[in-house]
Amino acid sequence: MSARTNNIVVTGASGLLGRQVMAEAEKRSEWTVVGTALSRTSDKLQKLDLTNEQAVRDFLEREKPQAIIHCAAERRPEVAERNQAATEHLNAQVPGLLAQMAKQINAFFVYISTDYVFDGRNPPYHVDDKPNPLNFYGRTKLAGEKAVVEANPDAVILRVPILYGRTEYLGESAVNVLLGAVRDSEKQTKIDALQARFPTCVDDVARVLLDITSISVGAVGEGVKGIYHFSALEEMTKYDMCRVFADILGIANTAHLVAVTEKPKVADVSRPDNTQLSNAALNDIGINTRCIPFKQWWTKYLSE
Repeated sequence: MSARTNNIVVTGASGLLGRQVMAEAEKRSEWTVVGTALSRTSDKLQKLDLTNEQAVRDFLEREKPQAIIHCAAERRPEVAERNQAATEHLNAQVPGLLAQMAKQINAFFVYISTDYVFDGRNPPYHVDDKPNPLNFYGRTKLAGEKAVVEANPDAVILRVPILYGRTEYLGESAVNVLLGAVRDSEKQTKIDALQARFPTCVDDVARVLLDITSISVGAVGEGVKGIYHFSALEEMTKYDMCRVFADILGIANTAHLVAVTEKPKVADVSRPDNTQLSNAALNDIGINTRCIPFKQWWTKYLSE
């Protein structure tokens, strides 16, 4: 096995995606990985407040990474709507600052964005399609994209859809959290059966992120840069996902799950109907965009 030579920093490394990016980097012999977190720190993660510019600068000067994968964000649309100032700072301002610092130390930078930068009216979406976010969360992530491009034109922006994977608690994922509703047959729960989603496993996202990073760090000539999309191809509503869970768990009676087939007249947060992302740009540069089938992953996970 070759010696590890490249240092990679993963922000938000205590979160659903960040943990898996850490795990994927640790499997690859060319990387030494350093993760940061704010509240859920551990022996493996360094505490870092990304809103403290001087602390971030000192950290990067000490670690001297060759790559930074920025996973930290406020990802919950309802929370973003309620806490707009904090969300705008974390989702829009911090990415631009990190991208600028990455450029200054000659580190490759990847910013994780979202399918919610689109309005869902004309899928599938390609990387050059015009964004039009419907909610505050989407607007802050789009602002983060613009800040990154302005600060560091050589950065990569990877837009991803709704994610699932191994969670520390169900609420870490808008997919995993549905398990609670499926299992609680005593409680009637309304589940969206209208909006098309493309649930994507963080195992696959992490693999793609490390593949992009590996071909960019130390590349002769130009590495990868610009906006890319990555998504699984299986179209499902949240109600469809619940039916899959019920089937795997052997729950025959799902009468407690009430399918909602009409848009609410009043909603706390507007959500797009179908923001399917095209993988074409990644395919064009030779990145493997295969994804594990949804039911296959969950069957294995729920049997462990």
